[in-house]
Amino acid sequence: MRRVATMRFARRIAAAGLGAVALLGLGSLPAQAADEIAEYDVTAVVDASGAVQVEGSLTLDAAASADLTQAIPTLQETTDRRDYVYTISGLTLTADGAEQTVAATQTADALVVTLPKGHTSYTLSYAVVGAATLSPEGATVVTWDLVAGLSVPVASFTGTMAPDVPAGFDLVDCAAGDPQSPGACTWYAGATQADPVPEFHHDGLPAGQVVRATLRFPQGIAANQTIRERWTFDRAFSVAPAQLLTALAVLVVGGVVVLLLHRRFGRDVDAVPPTRVAEFHPVGEGQVEFRVLDDIRPGLVGTVLDERVDPVDVTATLLDLAVRGHLVIRELPRAAEHAFAEWTFERVGNADAKLSDFELTLLDAVAPRQGEAVAVSALAGTVGGVIDQVQSQLYDEVVARGWFANRPDQTRGLWARLGWALLGVSLVATVLLAAFSSFGMTGVALIAVSLGLIFVAAEMPARTAAGVAVLGGMGALTGVLATQPVDELPKGNRIAQVSSVLPYAVVLGGAARWLDALAAEDDDAAPDPEDVYWYHAPETWNLSDLPASLRAFVTTVQGTLFTR
Repeated sequence: MRRVATMRFARRIAAAGLGAVALLGLGSLPAQAADEIAEYDVTAVVDASGAVQVEGSLTLDAAASADLTQAIPTLQETTDRRDYVYTISGLTLTADGAEQTVAATQTADALVVTLPKGHTSYTLSYAVVGAATLSPEGATVVTWDLVAGLSVPVASFTGTMAPDVPAGFDLVDCAAGDPQSPGACTWYAGATQADPVPEFHHDGLPAGQVVRATLRFPQGIAANQTIRERWTFDRAFSVAPAQLLTALAVLVVGGVVVLLLHRRFGRDVDAVPPTRVAEFHPVGEGQVEFRVLDDIRPGLVGTVLDERVDPVDVTATLLDLAVRGHLVIRELPRAAEHAFAEWTFERVGNADAKLSDFELTLLDAVAPRQGEAVAVSALAGTVGGVIDQVQSQLYDEVVARGWFANRPDQTRGLWARLGWALLGVSLVATVLLAAFSSFGMTGVALIAVSLGLIFVAAEMPARTAAGVAVLGGMGALTGVLATQPVDELPKGNRIAQVSSVLPYAVVLGGAARWLDALAAEDDDAAPDPEDVYWYHAPETWNLSDLPASLRAFVTTVQGTLFTR
């Protein structure tokens, strides 16, 4: 370092001589402002670990009239969404040769040091770690702002930066000006065999600007960079190959797992012979009779069909109870031409008291006592509280009959809860991945898998082999209901036979043709208010009015029971 000081002294003597010549030729120049640094000399030494020891000497022509500040960088932003973080230590300050207590304040990107007023010279020393970065070629590049963040301008800056260990460098650069885009220094030199220590010089540096020195070492100096990734939406949800492939892998694996879960727990078994639900049994030449097998009622049919208890299942059960002689549905006369239609349920005695739990609960709700009429418009209050119980008993019965291993509603609820829980975890994971990494797309893939599980939950559970067999029988019955000739039913008992078919047609489809078959039994112009034993109507009502009456009845009952 003695040689460096000698060379610096020689250059200053030469500069002073040139200045004297200029003064002789041009006359005297105006004096510098008091709060302007006349000379700023910096010596920076790089050790083998990449740490830089900096000592800067500031000289003013007159004592500072106010406190000066210098902001030493602790953070350097780059254009590729990364920040270099610098650690400053060993901070010391002298003023006019006397040691000072260092007053420093940390900001978001700098350590701001206060130089107390009233002095003409200051020496500021510190060590910085993080200025030695690794280049793509494997070299170590040391870049540091020898001057940065001064609150006053600098008339003349001179500095050196060199290693204190044997380490050759193959690049020297100096930039000065705005910290974001500095230009060229006034001059820099050195890095030759005769003058191995690089020297950097700049004249007329405004307040707040920098002089940035750079050396590149192929070897001998270690990199000690600290890089902090800056958060941006593009970085958080990067579609770079690694991030995108990870997200796709999570999506594919998660999708396969969801499909396997559905296949294991939500897919019915195949190739099971159907179990007949009902049939049109021959009773004579060209005549058939509708018979229900194994007491499989319409509400059970609808529940097995779509694994849910729907409004139509409950409505079909009410019709079935009426057809079987437990209820009479009575259509009341309208108070005015455009008044709403109204019906009542009347409970009647029936020797066939074999009712399932769900049927008995529903019957007790719509008609609690025999001989007492309950209006359809009042069902929301009398039946609304037991609909959940009716649904639960239907689920229990399809399990008891062996058509499902577990209650469909509970199984769907379990899988749905798992799906929503996974969705919650996925959302949290997405936030964390986006906040602290560039793998946010992996979180998006997890969300997609979670939504897939929620969707699949609606398809749970699988029916048992017995349930699949019954489902096959329902499919066969659906086809028969759509094609069975009505005229093959016994003429003298056709209303009763078609009535028995009707609740199943309401659940399985094709009710319109069976309603029309009932209406076709109206063979005269006389009113038929009680020709249908389970559906009574006003005195002026004809059997041909039955399709319109029952369609209105079904719509009204479903709306009353399930809109509450």
